[in-house]
Amino acid sequence: MYVVEVVQLLVSPAHRYLGRPSEGPSAAVGEELVRSVEVRRNLGIVGDRYYARPAHRDAAVTLMSAENLPLDIDPQTDLTLTRRNILLRGVDIDAHVGSTVSLDTGAGPVLLAVRRPARPCAWMDAVIGPGAQRALRGKGGVRCTPLTDGVLTVGKAEFAVVEQEPRPS
Repeated sequence: MYVVEVVQLLVSPAHRYLGRPSEGPSAAVGEELVRSVEVRRNLGIVGDRYYARPAHRDAAVTLMSAENLPLDIDPQTDLTLTRRNILLRGVDIDAHVGSTVSLDTGAGPVLLAVRRPARPCAWMDAVIGPGAQRALRGKGGVRCTPLTDGVLTVGKAEFAVVEQEPRPS
């Protein structure tokens, strides 16, 4: 277990990247960056666009490492552009696909099964800048299934890998 930082949390009730990137994103519905989120087992983040959607239950929560943001392309890049839910500093979350991780910001641990990479799409070039999609390949974050209920807040957090998928021999 080691200390990381939850830098940002994003809850978006609506998809903003619909249609063609050249048309631009739709307007935000309210404030998307929040100080805390309520995570529900097998459902996602309360109020988020993927919450309780059957097609997204195995990937309802997305995490990304702040160290992987393409700040050289746009220094203002954050979760409002990448559309991930949780931005962490101090852990290479992309290296944990296939693991179950614990994140505790003080209200008790939230367990997340890290299912698969969150692959960047063409929207990244449109909203962050040319080359962003390529810059995020292999480090665009991960899609997770929440295994427990809990609350996460911005600030210091304890991070641990609680179960690791066996590697093929």
